[in-house]
Amino acid sequence: MTISKPVFDRLGFGLWIGAFLVVLALVLWSPHKRTVWQAYIDGSVALQAGLPLYDTQSEMGYLYAPAFAALYTPIVKLGPHLGGLVWHSIGFAVLTYAAMRQVRKLGGGELTWLLSFGLFLALPMAVGAIRNGQATILLTGACWILTLSALEGRRAETFFWASLAIIAKPTAIIMLLLVGALRLRLIPVLVLALLFVLALPYAFAPAGYLNDQYRVFIQMLTSMAVDNTSHFVPTDFTAPFTTIGLPIPEFGATIVRMVMALFTLSAVIWFDRRLEQGKAALAIFLTATFYMCVFNPRVEPNTFAMIAVPAGLAIALLWREERGGVLASVLSTTLFVTGLSGVERHVHDFLFPWFRPVAVTFIAGSLIWWFWAKAREKVVNAGVANG
Repeated sequence: MTISKPVFDRLGFGLWIGAFLVVLALVLWSPHKRTVWQAYIDGSVALQAGLPLYDTQSEMGYLYAPAFAALYTPIVKLGPHLGGLVWHSIGFAVLTYAAMRQVRKLGGGELTWLLSFGLFLALPMAVGAIRNGQATILLTGACWILTLSALEGRRAETFFWASLAIIAKPTAIIMLLLVGALRLRLIPVLVLALLFVLALPYAFAPAGYLNDQYRVFIQMLTSMAVDNTSHFVPTDFTAPFTTIGLPIPEFGATIVRMVMALFTLSAVIWFDRRLEQGKAALAIFLTATFYMCVFNPRVEPNTFAMIAVPAGLAIALLWREERGGVLASVLSTTLFVTGLSGVERHVHDFLFPWFRPVAVTFIAGSLIWWFWAKAREKVVNAGVANG
């Protein structure tokens, strides 16, 4: 192993936990600074008061399903300090548990090193979203465990994590569609989870009021998918072209997203059929998060936190399987440095918004190619053995 195993056996995981403890200290010191907590509070307060949840004239503010406002109410009741601690801890715990469960699923040797080194590489890109208390962290962990549970055929777990993922962010529907395509027998469970999330707010607010909010919510999601407003700057695959003065027309961007959706579906089906289950789960989730980060029209810099940990673990797996090498070294450096690109303001201003989609495309594309090569190698070896 080229990377010193004794060093990273504990260092990466220690830094991961240490960074989170620093985040908790910052939350206690200033709960409303550098956080999206206020948007969640506004949604919960509006739901309780029967006020409009959404402002269709603004691309910011509360952008989540009514169920999120309903379930976030107890956290609001705890106050800014204790509530902030609870909210940050839930998201961080779910994501960390998902990474640990994935590593156990991979099996083999050096599992402690695999987890620790993967989290070390992911930390710079993930820590901003963790600090902000963004639902992206909870979404990532819930979607990841949903993938693992579905591939293992665990119906109750699939229902729970699918429900939590949808509540965290509407973009979770992408993961539900992929999981449904991979495990057709779980489609009723996924549909039930979606219906449960839609029905849940009716236990907290009048039906007529919620019907109106759902109509506005659907209109808002549709408009965000086809309209780039003046204040929101997307950092999806269109950003590099916009930066150099060659913006992609919305119709062309939609075609690209549809083509990449078909590629994503084909890739995850291939991985599910050709790779052993542990590697398949990681490859599937990495491919899904790549699509959700780069081809989602509502991508912002902290959205890339979704791919940070799965990419970190995949690079660590590459190190273990290939015993280092140029590709592993380049991808490790690229992921770590990409996460640091927003630390210094002048560097951030120069690299925003084009750099992260380019860097993540290189990282994810290389890892997806490597997983595809491993699957091909397995197929060839099986053919030789059978011959």
